[in-house]
Amino acid sequence: MPAEAVQGHDDGLRKVARVVLLDPDDRILLLYGHEPEDPADNWWFTPGGGLEGDETRAEAALRELAEETGITEVELGPVLWRRMCSFPFAGRRWDQDEWYYLARTTQTVTRAAGLTELERRSVAGARWWTCQELARAHETVYPTKLAELLRTLLDEGPPAGPVTLDPEIV
Repeated sequence: MPAEAVQGHDDGLRKVARVVLLDPDDRILLLYGHEPEDPADNWWFTPGGGLEGDETRAEAALRELAEETGITEVELGPVLWRRMCSFPFAGRRWDQDEWYYLARTTQTVTRAAGLTELERRSVAGARWWTCQELARAHETVYPTKLAELLRTLLDEGPPAGPVTLDPEIV
């Protein structure tokens, strides 16, 4: 099993930090990914990944964001949402406990220079989305209710504490 497949695990559950990155125009940055051996099996998702060593979730969020997008000038905010998910990817099942951090940046140019070998085979780009574009999208986006969650965030601001999202099992 590759090293990136086991990092951040606790009792079989991978601890993950994700970033809801917004630019000054309230656009959200999503990465475009696909199955390594089947580019037609594709989706959009927030930057982030598993914890490494003894890093905190906030440290993991910032590290993953830098590795996957090259964006380092961010203001990391609170945890917005928590989600348990399970899905097949790259020939195995991933069981994850995901925390979604709010972050803001003025840096909108992306450069994925720190991808793992698996990410190089499965991440094909990045795009900034308006809430309206996300709501109209026909592509698969994770978490599946991201457009609705983003609309609530933009209308009401961050929740008082993390909101637990429905589990997603694919």
